[in-house]
Amino acid sequence: VQLQASGGGFVQPGGSLRLSCAASGFTISSGWMYWVRQAPGKEIEWVSSMSAAGYTFYADSVKGRFTISRDNARNTLYLQMNSLRPEDTAIYYCSRDARGDSRGQGTQVTVSS
Repeated sequence: VQLQASGGGFVQPGGSLRLSCAASGFTISSGWMYWVRQAPGKEIEWVSSMSAAGYTFYADSVKGRFTISRDNARNTLYLQMNSLRPEDTAIYYCSRDARGDSRGQGTQVTVSS
């Protein structure tokens, strides 16, 4: 089982990024999938979830700005991030659990002017 996040980068406040998470060894649509993040010096924080049925959930801090989605044919999870803020700066991971214990390799997102 592997999870590989990509798409991070440096963006100014108010900007957008789309993160991707390519999965192998299992089918992402068969269960819950999560995005979590870890800011410097802080614990891992849950960001968003998608159920097998496609229901989506968001942390209050990102609600209305971030959108989780998936492409079943590509077995890939996405996180569209709009109206980015400096406090969104973190390493972002996709995971098979909300605590991030099963997270794969992350991608750095830096929001700064």
